Amino acid sequence: MANENISDFYAAFCAEHEIKINPHILQVLETTTETENTILKLTGNNRLRCVQRLDDKDVLALSECLRNNKNVAGLDVSYNNISDEGVGHLADLLQEESSVLHSLNLMFNNIQTDGAEVLAKSLQCNSTLVFLSLSGNKIENRGAMHLASMLQVNTSLRELELANCDLATQSVIAFAIMLKSNKTLCSVDISRPLLFSHQEEWAVHFSEMLAVNSSLVELHLGKMGMTDTGMERLTEGLRLNHSLRYLDLCCNRVTRDGMHHLAKLLKQNLTLEVIDLSSNRIEDEGAVYLSEALTWPGCVLRELSVSSNNIRTEGLLSLAHALTVNTSLNHIYIWGNHLEESVCQAFSDLIASGRLPPEQTDVSAYEVDGQVFLAEVFHCLRRHYCSTNSPAPETSPTSDTATDLLAHHTASPDFTSAPHTESQQLVPIQSC
Repeated sequence: MANENISDFYAAFCAEHEIKINPHILQVLETTTETENTILKLTGNNRLRCVQRLDDKDVLALSECLRNNKNVAGLDVSYNNISDEGVGHLADLLQEESSVLHSLNLMFNNIQTDGAEVLAKSLQCNSTLVFLSLSGNKIENRGAMHLASMLQVNTSLRELELANCDLATQSVIAFAIMLKSNKTLCSVDISRPLLFSHQEEWAVHFSEMLAVNSSLVELHLGKMGMTDTGMERLTEGLRLNHSLRYLDLCCNRVTRDGMHHLAKLLKQNLTLEVIDLSSNRIEDEGAVYLSEALTWPGCVLRELSVSSNNIRTEGLLSLAHALTVNTSLNHIYIWGNHLEESVCQAFSDLIASGRLPPEQTDVSAYEVDGQVFLAEVFHCLRRHYCSTNSPAPETSPTSDTATDLLAHHTASPDFTSAPHTESQQLVPIQSC
């Protein structure tokens, strides 16, 4: 389809099928300068202007526009009102032999179990899609089981996001079993499932998977309800793993004993580079265990978040000291802990000396009446490791050139991608 005709085709299709034109879609199509591997951004949560969110009929018209289009390789329709019916239209598009879609973002729509089943069936024979996000859709246990079964056949998908999808123990374990044999997935996010068992069976299965998996680079296990027992099981598998670089364990129930197991792992592991431990409860003793591991010869950890962990002076000072010994760790995030005067001074010195770059931590030092305080800076641990999901330079306000992204998706993971940071505003609301 000619680039200049895509918006005309959309308007004509809507007129023919008596579908009301969505001004958001029309504006995006009209202002998009299509080049090879373009990503269409049709998100429903635009903070700069009010947009009409997409529904199922809008997706039908959009799918028809993309059916014979060879330039649009990415579609971001997150935060809309797409239901199972709309996913069916996208599934039909993915089954087309002419489909060139490499990435599909369906975060936070109204997709449920049936929609996940239809999408899974379409992906069994699809060989182009490498990124799929269904986070925030209530596909529940049965929908996740269909996706796990699909991954036994699909050999193209490299990144899968299923956070906040109401997965149950059965489907979480199914993904662990599937990952034992899947050789293409490099990033998986199953954060915040609904797990009612306190036995942490899932941790045993993921430990067994990590012991044999050689392709997974990034794993998100936030809000799993994991305790120190689960951490112990997980580290058993990680000792035999040589591929994982990014481990997200935020918002769990890990305490000092769990940190003892993790610290022992870090003294042996030569691959883990990024760990997110924010919003646990490791306290001073856990931070001391981590510090000992960080100063261990050969530790390769580069980025660490321990924000909101009830760490006090002893633990934070031990981490500050570890930074003076460890030369590989260059990102650390500590906000939300107890920042006493000596801690403020220690991290102020690290920043002033250049050992801790200001953009690679979430605190900034300032002085009042000769006393040093720390203010929060809106920097955070990067959300992704094995993909560059941050957009390429924009060619229009609503589309991106995705050449770099898609080249990355089809090549080896970029282990040196830059960290993600938010706006650099200071909020001086916590002092010593």
